[in-house]
Amino acid sequence: MNFNSNENQQMIAQMVRDFAEKEIKPNMMVWDQEEYFPVETMKKMGELGLLGIFIPETYGGSGFSYFEYATALMELGRVCGGIGLSVAAHNSLCTGHIYYHGNEEQKRRFLPKLASGEFIGAWGLTEPNTGSDAMRMKTTAVKDGNDWIINGAKNWITHGLSGDVAVVLVRTGELLDSNGITAFIIEKGMPGFSAVKIKDKFGVRASETAELIFDNVRVPQENVLGEVGQGFKQAMQVLDGGRISIAALGCGIARGAFEASVKYAKEREQFGQAIAGFQAIAFKLADMATEIEASELLTFQAAYRKNNKLSVTKEGAFAKYFSSEVAVRCGNEAVQIMGGYGYTREYPAEKFLRDSKLLTIGEGTSEIQKLVISRDLIK
Repeated sequence: MNFNSNENQQMIAQMVRDFAEKEIKPNMMVWDQEEYFPVETMKKMGELGLLGIFIPETYGGSGFSYFEYATALMELGRVCGGIGLSVAAHNSLCTGHIYYHGNEEQKRRFLPKLASGEFIGAWGLTEPNTGSDAMRMKTTAVKDGNDWIINGAKNWITHGLSGDVAVVLVRTGELLDSNGITAFIIEKGMPGFSAVKIKDKFGVRASETAELIFDNVRVPQENVLGEVGQGFKQAMQVLDGGRISIAALGCGIARGAFEASVKYAKEREQFGQAIAGFQAIAFKLADMATEIEASELLTFQAAYRKNNKLSVTKEGAFAKYFSSEVAVRCGNEAVQIMGGYGYTREYPAEKFLRDSKLLTIGEGTSEIQKLVISRDLIK
């Protein structure tokens, strides 16, 4: 494995860095305060090729690998975790699910619009009463001629309100039957399909979250993704790749918190010298730097395996679990290093901390990651 960034990674890192400085950083605190999801900014990222990074050019994507994808998310995370989360969910979950499991007609119909940013994508697995226990989902689809009638609700769905298309996992068989769940492509405007925004989130407030409601939504057979009954298996494969994106985002948030801490520690003086000169602060920075390097290595290891079509179930869980927890620790240490100032919105530390916490919950909690890892170890 080559530990050096390739030319494409360096190019994308600089492009995203420039875009974030110009388009995201000046506005992110307003978006955060107002819980505003900047669709127009997402569209601009689509124009840059950031909404279809690993989608082949044949389908309108950028045709890059998971190395470039992870690099882009690391750069976005350094500035705003909310925007980074939206890019990750759009790419890995909705767009990725259609790319990896859709038929040729579905790919040509949806991928170019998703990759360009013309469409914003959503993905729905979690329900109000089923978080980690996804097999107990209650949203159902019943066959009616050449259509399916869907009833139920999905919760905590990124882009649930603004999304133009959503991939949702729905029960078509018996409860707890892993072969009884099917993936459907739901299009905005389908009668009976609606969404309600979830407000007052702790962090990632620039990323939209909503509850999806299905009231006798009629979906044509052509919108079934893959084979009927194979949706749960598809979802597990999609989440394997999605966890790499969350790991990358965690690396970015952690590095953003670290860089802000270094800057503050060099400038802030107490007892006649910069606080970076005190061992108590210097050791915090050393711990942060070490854990960030380890997070990045785990993330790129998983990306390497994904690029080479190797199993990433364990390696993705390694990266997601460690990186997300490191992001929280770095956010917490940043607040501590900045003291009272870190506790205010005038300084960036508190936002890094708030944004980081979601990473230990979304796309499989830290506890679920440990379950995935331990099962692999003792199988």
